[in-house]
Amino acid sequence: MLYILIAVLMFGILIALHEFGHFAAAKLCGVKVNEFSIGMGPAIWQSRKVNDELWEEDRTLYSLRLLPIGGFCAMEGEEEGESPDPRAFPNRPWWQRLIILLAGVLMNFLTGFLIILCLFASAEGFYTPEITGFSEGTALTAQQYLQVGDRITQVDGHAIYLQSDVRFFLSRVSGDAVSITVRRGEDVIRNEVPLTKSVQEDGTTQKMLGIYLAGAERATLGVKLRNAWFQAVDYVRLVWISLGDLISGQVGLRDMSGVVGIVDMVGDLGAEGAAAAEAAGTSPLLGALENILWFGAFIAINLAVMNLLPIPALDGGQIFLMAVNGILLAVRGRKLDQKYQGWVTAAGFAALMLLMLAVTVSDVLKLFGR
Repeated sequence: MLYILIAVLMFGILIALHEFGHFAAAKLCGVKVNEFSIGMGPAIWQSRKVNDELWEEDRTLYSLRLLPIGGFCAMEGEEEGESPDPRAFPNRPWWQRLIILLAGVLMNFLTGFLIILCLFASAEGFYTPEITGFSEGTALTAQQYLQVGDRITQVDGHAIYLQSDVRFFLSRVSGDAVSITVRRGEDVIRNEVPLTKSVQEDGTTQKMLGIYLAGAERATLGVKLRNAWFQAVDYVRLVWISLGDLISGQVGLRDMSGVVGIVDMVGDLGAEGAAAAEAAGTSPLLGALENILWFGAFIAINLAVMNLLPIPALDGGQIFLMAVNGILLAVRGRKLDQKYQGWVTAAGFAALMLLMLAVTVSDVLKLFGR
């Protein structure tokens, strides 16, 4: 039950921060905000206040609502698509509307980055993708192309930021060789390196490069900031790769998770973190919290990426429609009829709801082993 509450609160906070990004940008751009709400459902507290002399007519309604599952930022004219008020969202310059739409995404990404940075706060050092040795049996393979001291910068064309990136991209190689780019002193060297095969305990065969990566660097503030940024960028890349796998058919509906599945993951991650911390003689609660925070950072950045997709009802969809209207205005002298925009948005929203329902049903069936 505790992990369920944590998962619900995590979602609520991330969505509320997303909406706060829209709210803050709207205020800075002079857009009238009719209501800013934390939470959904029935209001348990509401207040109007005059913000300052500049906006003495902009009496935003601030609300705290019963259900801690998000929030919303209701801007003048946003739903209707038009308003006579010059401060309405549709009447502001295109660049201001773009900033407002992107602000929620940027807030989610920033949240994920700051969570990662906090988790790195106590780190004393970081591993680097530097080759420090070779496993047995690779004398005629990897050692012909790689040397101790090489720093891997690309695997199969993918940039390597962290040591864990090497293992991840090697796991996705389908052939018997992989393109490896390394920095050796002042030189950058690229080679097709053969992979070795290793039979695992479960009988499966795993392709390996046969190298040891044990380089390390001291965790100064600059190094912590850099590694937090790289980890956040890695999460963005992981989401895009997962979307690509979904589109190509490499993963299906059963591999996706919605709210139910994520709540279940939070419980598993919390239990695993608590067990690992207890085995190490540290606080189980802190171990569980650390695992959940890592997952929370990934979900925050996941929300940022997903909201950029050009799907109606998402921020990316609104940006796409704004671009379409800009092109039509330049070519035809008029925008797309608001009625058709409403239909497109409603269709996109309905499709998202159907997908969420399908994923939720799949999550429930998986919980019962079906």
